[in-house]
Amino acid sequence: MLPTPSLELVDIVRSFGGRNVVDHVSISLQAGQVTCLLGPSGCGKSTTLRIAAGVDRQDSGQVRVDGQTISDRDHHIPPEQRSIGLMFQDFALFPHLTVLQNVAFGLKGRGRPDDALGQLARMGLAHLASAYPHTLSGGEQQRVALARALAPKPRIMLMDEPFSGLDNRLRDGIRDETLAILKDENAAVLLVTHEPEEAMRMADNIALMREGQIIQQGAPYNIYNAPCDRLAAGFFSDINVIDGRVQNMQTQTPFGHFLTPGLPDGAAVEIVIRPQHLKIDFDRAGKGPLPTPQDGVPACGHVQRARFLGGHSLVDLAMEHDGAILRASVPGVFMPAAGTRLWLSLRRDRCFVFQKNRAAA
Repeated sequence: MLPTPSLELVDIVRSFGGRNVVDHVSISLQAGQVTCLLGPSGCGKSTTLRIAAGVDRQDSGQVRVDGQTISDRDHHIPPEQRSIGLMFQDFALFPHLTVLQNVAFGLKGRGRPDDALGQLARMGLAHLASAYPHTLSGGEQQRVALARALAPKPRIMLMDEPFSGLDNRLRDGIRDETLAILKDENAAVLLVTHEPEEAMRMADNIALMREGQIIQQGAPYNIYNAPCDRLAAGFFSDINVIDGRVQNMQTQTPFGHFLTPGLPDGAAVEIVIRPQHLKIDFDRAGKGPLPTPQDGVPACGHVQRARFLGGHSLVDLAMEHDGAILRASVPGVFMPAAGTRLWLSLRRDRCFVFQKNRAAA
């Protein structure tokens, strides 16, 4: 028997101005796991989290904790009675309280002052107990906010873009440190973010959200390598898109044919491939490499621009067959001059084929 989820949102709907901002969302959190609610700004992520916290109330659907309904159309337990930890983009530290007093405020009579000091020590901030928030760095403020949220030892932690105010160099270390602490607490965590890299770095499970709906859920590896549509693939990285039409259960392209069973003749399809999965070969007196089952048929293009980005180089090529621009990512330094004629091949096992009207839906 599967364990009862620590937190469940069941068929949640929330409307504003006649539009469903949260549209029949269902999601569950297990103890010791981090679930990332990922999506672009305005897709309903933060509203979903606020409903889970009890700060906002759904129009329909249920919020359950340990299998017990804590919010539905008939009753609603307020946030302060839910024993759920909250952490937002704005750390919301009290400027008139010391660091220790801020953390102790999170206890609200549910622990001893020593518990607050112990939580600070765990964060490596005991030496700042008597300091005030305005004297701290952004990373220190973030850790104080986390210490305050964790001081009551909540079994569920809700976090809304908590790292977005930190600079890039500091952010990675703070994220890793926070993840380790949350795992050690065995808390069920719902983290809202618009950054795919952050979700991939922190999550055990990703729920990808678009226009108020969860369109795909799964482990980071699965959701990255088996996206449900073109937009999902493009949310995680740059993509190249090659258009085609189905004929006799296959789609012919300059890169060879792709099998498209189950689609009717004439259906428009998009073949999607990430830049790192394009293979580049040099031109040899007007000829390229021979076709292979793995890479298909090579097609010719001319370099438009090449840029070195440190660990890899990006090369944009205008294809001879239709002028479309395809982007390839090459490890290390590769800086061919503009106008250089090169051949591109597609890693067949890394291509995604989507029916066009479905990908655009």
